[in-house]
Amino acid sequence: MSINRRLTTDADFQEAMERQLRMRVFKDDHIVDSGGVILRFDDNTVVIQTSVSELAYHNRRDCEFFELKRKT
Repeated sequence: MSINRRLTTDADFQEAMERQLRMRVFKDDHIVDSGGVILRFDDNTVVIQTSVSELAYHNRRDCEFFELKRKT
């Protein structure tokens, strides 16, 4: 089981990036990315890496970003 914490502020994104937290991304109520870590972000875009060669660029306004925590 997992617990999701929504990222909304620059501080949230910065913490997730620094701690290399696994992310789950939703767009239009559908999961569009899961398990990657944030490489970088700005006001418009969040770049998530899910594998060595796989990068995804998500529009920050169109998507919802959640830190994926494992419940113990």
